[in-house]
Amino acid sequence: MEENFAVMVPARDTEKVRSKLQSRGLLDRNRKLVSRIVAGENFVEIPVTDVVSGYEVKRQEQPQFYRQQMSLKKRLTGKMNPEELEIIPSGWQILGNIIVVTIPEKIMYRGVEIAEELLNMYPSCDTVIRDLGINGSLRQPKRQLVSGNTTETIHKENGCYFKLDVTEVMYSKGNLREKNRMSKLGGGETVVDMFAGIGYFSLPMAVHSQPEQIYSIELNQISFGYLKDNVILNNVQHIVQTLHGNCAEVTPKGVADRVIMGYVGGTADYLPAAIGALSKKGGILHFHEALAENLMFDRPIGQIKKAAKRQGRNVEIMECRSIKKYSPGVWHVVVDARIW
Repeated sequence: MEENFAVMVPARDTEKVRSKLQSRGLLDRNRKLVSRIVAGENFVEIPVTDVVSGYEVKRQEQPQFYRQQMSLKKRLTGKMNPEELEIIPSGWQILGNIIVVTIPEKIMYRGVEIAEELLNMYPSCDTVIRDLGINGSLRQPKRQLVSGNTTETIHKENGCYFKLDVTEVMYSKGNLREKNRMSKLGGGETVVDMFAGIGYFSLPMAVHSQPEQIYSIELNQISFGYLKDNVILNNVQHIVQTLHGNCAEVTPKGVADRVIMGYVGGTADYLPAAIGALSKKGGILHFHEALAENLMFDRPIGQIKKAAKRQGRNVEIMECRSIKKYSPGVWHVVVDARIW
């Protein structure tokens, strides 16, 4: 689904922030500013074209457009029968100049027509990709080209550039609050980013917080290639050192002030390497996992404490957060722990 971002600012700061966003080319001129009252205080949502570092960013549930956008279903009314319209996609994701959409198999024979209308809705896009899910432990996407000539793009988010092939590499525009939060951490530190992918956490942290050093580790060969490209694309090669291989084997030992474990699905198996990466004085661990609701947050806390105890270390749980629903009854969660 296209995501309509906005920054939330006190009403008194509206014009100052709006002008600043406009000068940076981040103001979305298609949507109206919306006033909100939060805890008795007046705030304004200023629509932006991308996640903006340094502000509270939210996803607008009911954006107000200057010109009402016609839905895909309405655009295809009269061109398709009622049964087809009933299962027309209602949401999609835009990555760079590519639209990624789930088209049900029952109406895939209408795929070209659906793609044409989507491209009419988004003139800056020139490619439509059908999403068919995710394969394997490396979370490789299963996707096919519907319209267009290339599956590679450069997506901009939070002031960073991410080059990727959307048929080869996963990119989720979710977790916005977590990614934005992490981009503000790590200043002057040595950071180990396990399961770095194409740089989802490493790049924003390097660009905005400028740690002393980030070790970015990725096993998937294709993702690792894009990670190296993106380090150069964002001009942070003086901060980010890329390491190819299994995190259990190539994670550096005893160097880190902060370790990011931004992977879900068996993450606990890598806790020995993550805790071992922390320096003798200790540091912060960001532990991601997908858990059934009845296991939140006792299981990950127990796993962290058990792994730390085996290395003779202490644990202080700083914060536990639910990020998003991963699947029915399962949540993506993050536990922040101080270990020394």
